[in-house]
Amino acid sequence: MTTVFTIASGKGGTGKTTVTANLGSMLAYHKKRTFILDSDMGMANLGLILGLENMPVTLHEVLAGKADIHEAIYEGPYGVMVIPSGLSLEGFKKSDPEKLTDILKDIVDECDYLIIDAPAGINHDGIVPLAIADEIILVVNPDISSLVDALKTKMLTEMIGGKVKGAIINRIGNVNDTNTRSQIEKMLGVPVLGMIPEDVNVRRASAGRSPVVSKFPTSEASRAFRRISASIIGVDYKEDVITSKKKKENFIEKFARAMFPGVKNAN
Repeated sequence: MTTVFTIASGKGGTGKTTVTANLGSMLAYHKKRTFILDSDMGMANLGLILGLENMPVTLHEVLAGKADIHEAIYEGPYGVMVIPSGLSLEGFKKSDPEKLTDILKDIVDECDYLIIDAPAGINHDGIVPLAIADEIILVVNPDISSLVDALKTKMLTEMIGGKVKGAIINRIGNVNDTNTRSQIEKMLGVPVLGMIPEDVNVRRASAGRSPVVSKFPTSEASRAFRRISASIIGVDYKEDVITSKKKKENFIEKFARAMFPGVKNAN
């Protein structure tokens, strides 16, 4: 049975597209058939951060009735299947968001998880992704404006009969800050599924058109995404042997450079 998650936030800039790309990639890494879809058709970024910004067929063409949904599916990191929206305003103008529900029926049986990146804010185009999801995951930043807007999104979700699974706190200074975690849980009335630290590697990965979990797998943000994905599918989080090996190699390389600055890495 397919589980549909919609990643939502009350305001733009919280990092929900980054969460979608990395969470989807990690679910695929765990051998789950995973599709991620960018329903933010006016401000599409999912394809951009995955290097799929110039694909000939996108969700725009599908929602305009010019292509089949299977023509707009592309393979991403770890085998995650990506359905990007186009970047052109003309394509956005011709798209009909009302068709999204019927279109998704053609692929829902082909995956274990479908993750939808919803438009930010409360508007007509954003209601459909909220309504068709099994559960909503809110992405918030640890500031009052983000939390207030997320609360509005939660209330809207409940008004249309939807369910919020929990929240992910993104760009937090200290992932062990239990006080902030408990305060946000109390304010939103939902559990915090995980906390993603402020990590320069996230921006570096996006600039390199890759999710941080594949570009910098040993980074703090990557480990946080690994923990969250493991929790969602109900498995114990264990740091990969390959990740531990890379950490050890990195330490050895740094030690060698410090002790013997004139010697180059043999690799």
